[in-house]
Amino acid sequence: MNYIVLDLEWNQSNTGLEEAVEKLPFEVIEIGAIKLSGDSVMVGEFSELIKPEVYHEMHQITSKLIHLQMQELERGKPFEEVAGRFFKWCGEEPYRFCTWGGTDLTELQRNMRYYNMPPLSGEPIVFYDVQKLFSLAFEDGKSRKALEYAIDFLEIEKDIPFHRAFSDAYYTAEILKRILAEKPQILKNVSYDVFHPPADRKSEVKVQFDTYVKYISREFADKTEAFADKEVISSKCYLCHRNLRKKLRWFTANGRHYYCLAYCEKHGYLKGKIRIRRSEGGKIYVVKTTKLITQEEAAAVRERSARARELHRRRGLTARRQEEK
Repeated sequence: MNYIVLDLEWNQSNTGLEEAVEKLPFEVIEIGAIKLSGDSVMVGEFSELIKPEVYHEMHQITSKLIHLQMQELERGKPFEEVAGRFFKWCGEEPYRFCTWGGTDLTELQRNMRYYNMPPLSGEPIVFYDVQKLFSLAFEDGKSRKALEYAIDFLEIEKDIPFHRAFSDAYYTAEILKRILAEKPQILKNVSYDVFHPPADRKSEVKVQFDTYVKYISREFADKTEAFADKEVISSKCYLCHRNLRKKLRWFTANGRHYYCLAYCEKHGYLKGKIRIRRSEGGKIYVVKTTKLITQEEAAAVRERSARARELHRRRGLTARRQEEK
């Protein structure tokens, strides 16, 4: 399997008033990529500018960051043409996309949809988030550092400027090569781009990592429908696969992140976390993680639950006082 290490540069509106802002908040203006073979040999390069069709002024921050002027972009080719050449360049051999961070594939697909191109996939795409892999391989697994920080940390030579699509893809590829050489076991920590959520129950994502399990649901009309689904609200021990009775049912303080606490007689406490995500079609889907935790961590979940109850109580008092006025 080849690795397609991809980086995009994009532009956006200076005013937010253009008609296309809602459908295309970020217009891709450059595609850069490196192709690595399965044994980490660099076997191909791709770099092309894209002529803008939506935003004809460079956003002030974008211009300073990537040192690219609109006059240069005018010499580029239309998105559909460049994207078509890019996918042809990717080749027919099996490959996996690799990016620094988790946004490039989403924005690539959003641009493809805007120009009515066939989708990359009708379901979540498995990819490698090299930023996350770097943290797992060489740091605490939680922090997300800048690309240049990672290059300096690994003492990789900086021989071309940062913040252009090809150069950032090149540096990301160099980091990936180090991970493949020194910590190949880290690559089991795949990521999922969910521009297209699972189409149905059968295609929902359920994947087990070393210390937690991730579940990505199909779409639901709203949160009420989602939390009526048994799979969404279930708590299962991923070591013995038993359904667990909850010590704390699902609760939230902000309506976006929900938590629960369950207990396995054999393996101890399990924390569940649900993130509510809105799909491109306006519906919602659920990303749920479940993780075995210590007694101290379980106590922290109980404290979070108590704070959430107190917050809801105060909000209820405020609402009633407003009604009385």
